[in-house]
Amino acid sequence: MALPNYKSDAEALDHLRDDYKKLTQEIGKVIVGQDEVIRQVIISIFGNGHSLLVGVPGLAKTLLVNTIAEALGLSFNRIQFTPDLMPSDIIGSEILDESRQFKFIKGPLFSNIILADEINRTPPKTQSALLEAMQERAVTTAGKRYPLPAPFFVLATQNPIEQEGTYPLPEAQLDRFMFNIWVDYPTFAEELAVVKSTTGGSTTSINPIIDGEQIIFFQQLIRKMPVADNVVEYAVKLASKTRPGREHAPEMVNNFLSWGAGPRASQYLIIGAKCNAALNGKYSPDIEDVQQVALPILRHRIVRNYKAEAEGYSVEKIIEALF
Repeated sequence: MALPNYKSDAEALDHLRDDYKKLTQEIGKVIVGQDEVIRQVIISIFGNGHSLLVGVPGLAKTLLVNTIAEALGLSFNRIQFTPDLMPSDIIGSEILDESRQFKFIKGPLFSNIILADEINRTPPKTQSALLEAMQERAVTTAGKRYPLPAPFFVLATQNPIEQEGTYPLPEAQLDRFMFNIWVDYPTFAEELAVVKSTTGGSTTSINPIIDGEQIIFFQQLIRKMPVADNVVEYAVKLASKTRPGREHAPEMVNNFLSWGAGPRASQYLIIGAKCNAALNGKYSPDIEDVQQVALPILRHRIVRNYKAEAEGYSVEKIIEALF
């Protein structure tokens, strides 16, 4: 798809809002419900961030990611993370070709969207290889650096129930995810619709709405959106409120948190607010946009202490109290 010749940034943002509506309609052909999950994944993509989807098995997390990749016209690879997975299994490896020269064979990581299925089931050595890809958008092997295709996103899944044989993600890797998205059970009506649509003989095809070149253009456009100083101050103060022992920390945070969110959270709050505003037809984000993206951005960046767990204070409850 060729990029249209927009007369102004405002016209381009209007086009993004229209494309978002078409995207959700196209994804809705296959995915029933999960509107908030879809919205957050699309925000992370236009914000050039990665997402961690947390939910029990059978909630169509894989199908959701695959459908979004099709609607965005992007290449997609699924990597099943297991305890015996090695870095070379995802990055690729060098082989000796017929002319006795070493040749690099690219692994499944070289794709636009990577579904890292059950990411916490692989050992730290393999997780660290993914960490470089997420941060640098490139991988290094045998002393050579190989850039990954643009745009590049990691959408990882994690099962919150079964923790045997898992390797908890280190804080440094969790911090690389823009969003931690909770995928919940469907409602009764949604589950009825799912069962009816998936137990018959019909199949649904997904038409690409935009392509990689347009996504990169919209990512740059969102970066250029103006933000009022009071909105930036609100985002930074919201992140700093999560840090126990600091000047803006309320009593609840000092009592119930061990660690708070770092500066990357403040950056993602503004980028996420810009994306949220753009998808809602606004040309500049306000405090409400920051609040709408705060929960999935802060959820995995703060650590409760034993007192919070004993008294039943969830991470979500503490974050909502900060508003």
